[in-house]
Amino acid sequence: MANGNLKLAIQKKGRLTDNTIELLKRCNIEIDSYDERLLVSARNFKLDLLFLRDDDIPEYVQDGVADIGIVGENVVREKKSDVNIKKRLGFSRCKLRIGIPETDELEDLGKLNGKTIATSYPNILNDFLTKNNIKSKIIEISGSVEIAPSLGIADYICDLVSTGNTLKLNKLKKSFTVFDSEAVLISSFKLELEKEKIDVLSNLIKRIDSALNAKNSKYLMMNIPKDSLETIVKIIPSLKSPTILPLADENLLAVHAVIPADKFWQIIDDLKAVGATGILLIPIENIIL
Repeated sequence: MANGNLKLAIQKKGRLTDNTIELLKRCNIEIDSYDERLLVSARNFKLDLLFLRDDDIPEYVQDGVADIGIVGENVVREKKSDVNIKKRLGFSRCKLRIGIPETDELEDLGKLNGKTIATSYPNILNDFLTKNNIKSKIIEISGSVEIAPSLGIADYICDLVSTGNTLKLNKLKKSFTVFDSEAVLISSFKLELEKEKIDVLSNLIKRIDSALNAKNSKYLMMNIPKDSLETIVKIIPSLKSPTILPLADENLLAVHAVIPADKFWQIIDDLKAVGATGILLIPIENIIL
């Protein structure tokens, strides 16, 4: 579809799809219901979405069928595609880990020598073993990797793990981490975009930065005794200098600040101890830093 729009390849169906669509919505990009459609244009932004198998996304971007893509870094690494990771997106995190039988112990990597390991990620696993001077036999399996030890196909497995529940169901447990993965925004190393698309991509990345910053931050509001101001400012892990406002009671001040979301519960007791009251924590839709 030669309409001049920037073409973004994303996973056709799955958790990564849902997270990507949610990110685009936070970027104020309106996407029509896509259901089983393979290509959808945004209503208010020069962007086309191509819905593909995640394994195909790096190659489509490498070859210029799509201008950019959002995919798990594990797929990029496994496919060894000639693409550039433009931005790490911080969602769809998972770990590629060695899984071993519950009755086994694996205290050091050296015990992997001579073992047979089943995996759907032979390239990543091979790179890991080579880096650590380990000689193991790798068996590539396209699915149901967890069942390999019980069938006698392999001693251990190497697979993506989030909660570990699937391992437990197959009487396996987690061991060494081989690779940490998250969703990434990729583009081709080989192909150059037209200026119009470069401008659209730059705008898109600004919106993504804004949405990700907002997701990881909260707006903190509170009233404090005037004589506690210096102490309060030291407690607050503000992204910028906090805003200080006078109140009707001249002995009190209002303090507003943007803080990392995960810091709030670490400082709340300290804030209250020096007299902070009326403490509010408010979500932020977007932040431009």
